[in-house]
Amino acid sequence: MSWVDNFPGLSRLDPDLRRRLDRDGKVLKVPAGQVIFGPGSSADNFLVLISGTVRVQHLSDSGRQIVLYRINAGESCVMTTACLMAHDAYSAEGITESAIEAVAIPRATFDDLVARSPDFRSFVFEAYSRRIADLFLVIEEVAFQRIDIRLAQKLLDLAGQGDRVRATHQQLAGELGTAREVVSRQLQEFRRRDWITLSRGEIGLSDVPAIRALAEA
Repeated sequence: MSWVDNFPGLSRLDPDLRRRLDRDGKVLKVPAGQVIFGPGSSADNFLVLISGTVRVQHLSDSGRQIVLYRINAGESCVMTTACLMAHDAYSAEGITESAIEAVAIPRATFDDLVARSPDFRSFVFEAYSRRIADLFLVIEEVAFQRIDIRLAQKLLDLAGQGDRVRATHQQLAGELGTAREVVSRQLQEFRRRDWITLSRGEIGLSDVPAIRALAEA
């Protein structure tokens, strides 16, 4: 089975193009916690993810960090797409949140297939348009939504079906695009209301209905 079969948008390609992707694409395995691209580095390959998760984040000159999006299995990296098309360097960094398996498609192959194949262009630009919409949502949230609501939403998201969140105040600040001190103050307020408990590197959700009511405000 070819790695191409993991991506429905690519599996529809003409057999000759599928074989070229299979031949030119280099399968990479990277452990968790590794920086796979960073600000100033050149984009030489189109990246698609077979398994695992990559966090893409931006660090400002003042040291403030914001998580832009995550790349999950079956998705491409639109930051890489933008840099390839603009012949520009990365302005953000990608870090593996788990061990990943990915495919690096060389620039020459990417450029040729974008020019020749409508199906390949659709795969690239559908993912690009979806992610751009996600980034506009991030901008809207950071600019206009109250931090207490966003923090409540993030706690529920990170807890999933459980009632524990393993994250530092700094990590939450990065997820929300704000300062650690702002997150710490809001967490202390949640604790004052008996909504959460705080311990080193972990937050317990004591009153999930109250947190959810705020998140849905």
